[in-house]
Amino acid sequence: MAFIMILFPLMMAAIALAFPSNRLRPWLLPLTAVIYSATTVFVLMRPELMVTAKWLILDPPGRIVLLVVSTLFLFCSFYTVGYLQYRKERSNRVFCACLLGFLGIMSIVVWSHHLGLMWVAIEATTLVTAPLIYFNRTQRSIEATWKYLMVGSVGIALALLGTFFLAYSSLQAGLESTLTFEDVLQNAPLLSKPWLHAAFILLLVGYGTKMGLAPMHTWKPEVYGEVPGVVGAIFAGGVTSCAFLAILRIYQICLAAGEYAYVSRLLLFMGLFSMIVAGLFMVNQRDFKRMLAYSSVEHMGILVLGLGIGGPALFGTLLHIVTNGLTKGVLFLSSGNIHRAYDSKSTDVVRGAMRRLPLSGTLFLAGFLAITGSPPFGPFISEFAILNGAFATGRFVTAGLFLALLLLVFIGMGATVLTVVQGRSPANANNTPYRDGFLTAAPVVILMVMVLLIGLYIPAPLVTMLKDAVSFLEGRL
Repeated sequence: MAFIMILFPLMMAAIALAFPSNRLRPWLLPLTAVIYSATTVFVLMRPELMVTAKWLILDPPGRIVLLVVSTLFLFCSFYTVGYLQYRKERSNRVFCACLLGFLGIMSIVVWSHHLGLMWVAIEATTLVTAPLIYFNRTQRSIEATWKYLMVGSVGIALALLGTFFLAYSSLQAGLESTLTFEDVLQNAPLLSKPWLHAAFILLLVGYGTKMGLAPMHTWKPEVYGEVPGVVGAIFAGGVTSCAFLAILRIYQICLAAGEYAYVSRLLLFMGLFSMIVAGLFMVNQRDFKRMLAYSSVEHMGILVLGLGIGGPALFGTLLHIVTNGLTKGVLFLSSGNIHRAYDSKSTDVVRGAMRRLPLSGTLFLAGFLAITGSPPFGPFISEFAILNGAFATGRFVTAGLFLALLLLVFIGMGATVLTVVQGRSPANANNTPYRDGFLTAAPVVILMVMVLLIGLYIPAPLVTMLKDAVSFLEGRL
């Protein structure tokens, strides 16, 4: 089944490249997404299909990332059809092919149980998403593309070095060198500790660069500020989730090696530092799309912070992959609509969005409340679970800093969002003809409803998946 989920989107990407009609080509995206999502549900209901080969296994954390990315991609695919109807002057051949290619490569990441193959797949996500950044063909978009490639290449090179160090830690312990996940996990208590420590640092920095953890986040404001809203959603909810899954792998190995205390300190520092940087840069932020970039930096910090707390916080951390991914979809898609209506990203021009675009403006405001942890939305539940985990493990200073930084982000982000949605459009605002359409609004509404429902009631199958993933990470499966 793994081969089907990998090859089918890649085949559709090839068809998109060869498809002659610029008008009909975007419909290949929802066609692929519907079939892929149905396949995902089928696989998640059939445990016997989750093992294809020793290198291709869909384990509990991988199931969560697969579910989130396939769901997000499903709604983004319909949105993309509506978006590209407004961009008829631009060929969408490469755009559609790269989106479909990302879906196939993401499948390799979530199924991979070989650390070398996983590295190759994550590097491939960099290459296949880079052309999406340059879709608008502006000077700033080409600068953002090169920055993404350069910074990402340095990060992925460090991750490769960390992978080599991890393999060498086996040789130093007199074991056979292997990068198969189960073999490394089984031999974890015997691995050379100095080499394992070095491997963890390099892998955290390398894959943390892909996630956008501070201080390796420098590509995010440039990229998120220039890409179309749908691409920002794919980056913030898909690419970063795949990178976090890679960190979960090395975290689990270190946990099995008895090195939790060592990795915990590093993860707590990186998480809090990312939240501090994000909070400071959100204050007086006038570019609302760059603001969303710093929001992503913050939430990547929350994920590694929850991982550093461990134990009782793991359930909330894994749930936050879900809630953050879906909420970022709401924010980026609605912000894309607002950007298109005003032809600007600056709060000097973009004001009164709820008057010009009542639906997108309202969704943008609701997305802000959700992503900042306001009840009754999903991120409130996941962040509250992480906070409870901090208190349960006696990390009172960490919990206090976590709350203070959430407040800082709420204030900084709130000032920008309220400026965008309230008031009246200034006289210098462009009066573009764009208004919300069915394809560019309905997917955002459905995502927002899902974020709300998770805040009110977490479905039993999702709870089971999350608990299975926690048990798997702790070595109880």
